[in-house]
Amino acid sequence: MTAPALRNVISARRLSIIADLPCTSMCQAGEDYSGPVQREPPPVPRPGREQKCVKCAEGLPVVVIRAGDAFCRDCFKTFYVHKFRAMLGKNRLIFPGEKVLLAWSGGPSSSSMVWQVLEGLSQDSAKRLRFVPGIIYVDEGAACGQSLKDRVKTLAEVKLILQKTGFPWHVVALEEVFSLPPSVLGCASPESAGTEEAYKTAVDSFLQQQHVLGGEGYAGPVQGEDPPHLFHSQDPLGMAGFPGAAQTEALSKLFDSIKTLTAKEELLQTLRTHLIVHVARTHGYCKVMTGESCTRLAIKLMTNLALGRGAFLAWDTGFSDERHGDVVLVRPMRDHTLKEVAFYNHLFGVPSVFTPAIDTKAPEKASIHRLMEAFILRLQTLFPSTVSTVYRTSEKLVKAPREGCVTGPTGPNCLLCMCTLDIDTADSATAFGAQSSSHLSQMPSAKTGVPTPPCCDTGEGQAQSCHGGVGRRVDVQACIIEQLCYSCRVNMKDLPSLDPLPPYVLAEAQLRSQRAWVSQEIQEYLITDDGEEEEGSRAEPGDPQSCKAIKKEGENIGIGL
Repeated sequence: MTAPALRNVISARRLSIIADLPCTSMCQAGEDYSGPVQREPPPVPRPGREQKCVKCAEGLPVVVIRAGDAFCRDCFKTFYVHKFRAMLGKNRLIFPGEKVLLAWSGGPSSSSMVWQVLEGLSQDSAKRLRFVPGIIYVDEGAACGQSLKDRVKTLAEVKLILQKTGFPWHVVALEEVFSLPPSVLGCASPESAGTEEAYKTAVDSFLQQQHVLGGEGYAGPVQGEDPPHLFHSQDPLGMAGFPGAAQTEALSKLFDSIKTLTAKEELLQTLRTHLIVHVARTHGYCKVMTGESCTRLAIKLMTNLALGRGAFLAWDTGFSDERHGDVVLVRPMRDHTLKEVAFYNHLFGVPSVFTPAIDTKAPEKASIHRLMEAFILRLQTLFPSTVSTVYRTSEKLVKAPREGCVTGPTGPNCLLCMCTLDIDTADSATAFGAQSSSHLSQMPSAKTGVPTPPCCDTGEGQAQSCHGGVGRRVDVQACIIEQLCYSCRVNMKDLPSLDPLPPYVLAEAQLRSQRAWVSQEIQEYLITDDGEEEEGSRAEPGDPQSCKAIKKEGENIGIGL
């Protein structure tokens, strides 16, 4: 059989097979060849009339947390409250009778946290909370570009909610950072960590005291007495409670000079933390509660990795943050997702105040924070276990610096974020090592091996005197940059000039530089333990003139010898 004849036979057989197929097959075949079939995911089962609560199996479900986990109203509240109490009870960091400052931003998570504390202190609570709370609200309207009229309206809503809680409250404006003392950047010695036995002893002592007092719990402010607040300045327009126009202008100038939104968000978070820690120390609070949820911490973990803060993830996302020493930051809402928080606030009428943030209406790729937030939330939509997986990873992080870094509470800390400096100049393969090497090669002291002397005389106004000349300005900038961690150093590149920074940052940087210089100078006059003079000393150990000069020099810059 020839080739043309063979092709005709095969074509005839194909036609006969197609003719025997039913019409539905023909239609399906046409649809298959017309384009790819788009398969939609199966719909999530919604609670119907026949479905019952997975907890009590009696009530009608009102909320579905996960696929198949439908809760009724009462069981969902029990589940939500148990998460909050379990997080506090598992860690046992807050002792009975301690003053705890609740950092409230007006958003859903922090509002839910305040509501949990409010209900936990009520008489109807089964296991009442035993600490003494207070609330702080930081007004960030000037940094976010809000007008004075909008800020007044927002503060009216804030004060109305704060007065209903009955707790002592503190309302501060972000402009107050320009009046903070340099001591806010000092890491005070932390109190001794309480053991399990110490916690049990404190609980027993508190219960006995409450029994003697008749079982009365926390007493709120006296009726008719205004809670304490921190607004002292008067606005020229008669709007009480706002700082001066000079501070507002200085804050606006600072944030307007920053080039990228990423650096703005990081600096805003840093200044807010400094202000909250200062208020906590001033009013005797030893713990600060923040309302960061599980979803927010998962986004923060990925964001900090992208920002070069991998060494500090345990402090930035863990339950407790002890970097400030005497004031510990705790995150009791870290087990709650944003979905659970939204449902709880809606079902139980938790009040909140929505204010525009610094990244409001910003595009997705405007900053690393916005990009990571969109990435995590998009993944969470497609894969519902994304947030929980990232969050569980953060729980396994250990608060220990890597080998080769400065360890211990006495080591140098970053001037802004207060974390241990991740100095690694010996390893030039790392980004920080390469950056430090290039920075040190440009400094005269790196070539000669002689420490750089203070750039200006000590005394009052030393922060302002450092900016007298152009040459001194370069020294001040180098002095500040070398006291920053890798992440903060990269963010400060987006700030053309360091002059708009708050005075307490500049003053602390100058003070640290002078202390390091004098310490280096004093080392040449010290005597070793065996009584022998150190090699390279330029004066006799017993020379009264040299000892007197060194002591006077140390006292001039505030170092007691």
